[in-house]
Amino acid sequence: MYILKTKGTAKIPDYVQIRDENFILSSHFTLGDMENTLSRNGLIHYKDRLIKIINELPYGELKQFDF
Repeated sequence: MYILKTKGTAKIPDYVQIRDENFILSSHFTLGDMENTLSRNGLIHYKDRLIKIINELPYGELKQFDF
């Protein structure tokens, strides 16, 4: 899986994209709704690891995430 964090503007919030190995969008959510979205998308088992990666990830940088 791949994780990408994008910087928003004054009217558009920051977003996170999670994409699969074929780079198909699996999840798209705001940073403020991170925990709920990970739970809803079946990623609850990886929640702590994903939140740590997302918080440390610079905007615009693509990061590969292996389970």
